[in-house]
Amino acid sequence: MKASTIAEREARGRAAREHSKRSSHKAVGDLHRNPIELLKQSSEGRVHNLVPLRYGRMAASPFTFFRGTAILQAHDLSKVSDTGLTMPICGDGHLMNFGGFATPERQLIFDLNDFDEVSVGPFEWDLKRLSASLVVAARHMRLSRGTAESLVMTAVNEYRDRMAQYAQCGALELWYDRITFELMAETALTPERRRTVRRGMEKAASRTHENLLEKMAEHDGERWTIRDTPPTLFHVLGANTLFTPEETEAFRGANWRKMVERMWGEYMKTLSHDRRELLDHFTAQDLVFKVVGVGSVGTRCLVMLMVDHRAKPLFLQIKEARPSVIAQFYKAPAVKHEGQRVVQGQRMLQAASDIFLGWATGPLGRHFYFRQLRDMKLSAEIELFDNDLLDGYARLCGWIMARAHAKASGQAIEVSAYIGRGDQFAEALTGYATTYADQVERDYDVFLKACRGGELEARTDEDMAADFRV
Repeated sequence: MKASTIAEREARGRAAREHSKRSSHKAVGDLHRNPIELLKQSSEGRVHNLVPLRYGRMAASPFTFFRGTAILQAHDLSKVSDTGLTMPICGDGHLMNFGGFATPERQLIFDLNDFDEVSVGPFEWDLKRLSASLVVAARHMRLSRGTAESLVMTAVNEYRDRMAQYAQCGALELWYDRITFELMAETALTPERRRTVRRGMEKAASRTHENLLEKMAEHDGERWTIRDTPPTLFHVLGANTLFTPEETEAFRGANWRKMVERMWGEYMKTLSHDRRELLDHFTAQDLVFKVVGVGSVGTRCLVMLMVDHRAKPLFLQIKEARPSVIAQFYKAPAVKHEGQRVVQGQRMLQAASDIFLGWATGPLGRHFYFRQLRDMKLSAEIELFDNDLLDGYARLCGWIMARAHAKASGQAIEVSAYIGRGDQFAEALTGYATTYADQVERDYDVFLKACRGGELEARTDEDMAADFRV
């Protein structure tokens, strides 16, 4: 097959404008749908007693509601025309799904860090999720309309400029490109941004498995046991479980070690030889259920504590992988294993991935993926940011998304040619984000009404924790 020339690839990118004008991205489409029905659909199959906690966390603000409703935006995006420039996309690239973590070489980098919805889709769907999140978050922080719009312009134009740079790169250059904290400090435009990066580096350095062990577990002379802190952390068959008797069926009659053993062999086959050898140095100590995030509440997520011959800990997270909402509304290639989809998408989009990333099938045929629970991981506390830091953060998100798309797709030339050099694309996405944020607020009101009227049950973490206090 003849390779396309750069000119032909640029022409292909510009040709996408014919059926999807850049100005058309301002449209949000026909949004006549019932948000509650879509929400209920996304709650099916989750741990029954945790669904109210999911809704309780989403009820905190329009921003937390937005974070928990990737299904709504995916549905809405499918109702407007797209560029046809498809690639592996994050699927849920809102501004809280970026963060810092350590590479296998112990270098601290900033990157996308949530891939539960990863799938093949139009590149602009990721940008629209990010853009809308910037406006929803800015309103939540009571910032002006001008500030909100400026954040979107900053993020999208940074994406444009970085994509133009990546279009000039060779394949290996793209593969090795990393956005390190050192690089972030060097390129920071203000002293305050540099200080924030340095503080982040110091904080991340303290977030290790050993620090976590002291906080989460206790030793009884023979082995380590993780302490229950319901509703967020509990033993599935323990006194504090939030599972119903029907849901614990898969765990009964066999201890958790036998259940994990079956998964473990399958998981190990998804790792390279050296990683398997490394894991052989560890023995399992305990297994608990962990409630994570906003959108993931109620999905099955387990934490396994392991220690080596020196009693040094390793926390592995075993997280359920459900079908992507992107694949639900965009015709993507069929997926055999949802855990494999998450892992392979993460490996493609991230600059460097967790060395223990792998997948396996669990009880009742559910799909899971494995990763480290916390290894110098860091997330931005955007509520504490001033306008200058927010602008820097929006710029960083645009840069990271461009790098991820360029690496995963090899289509930087086409995407850059489509966007062009002007502000037209960014202005359209700013219009989209503003209008879509209005829709998020309307959906949030409908959601709160359903919670107050009893159609949905919503409970806070504090309320549920009180059930376990004597």
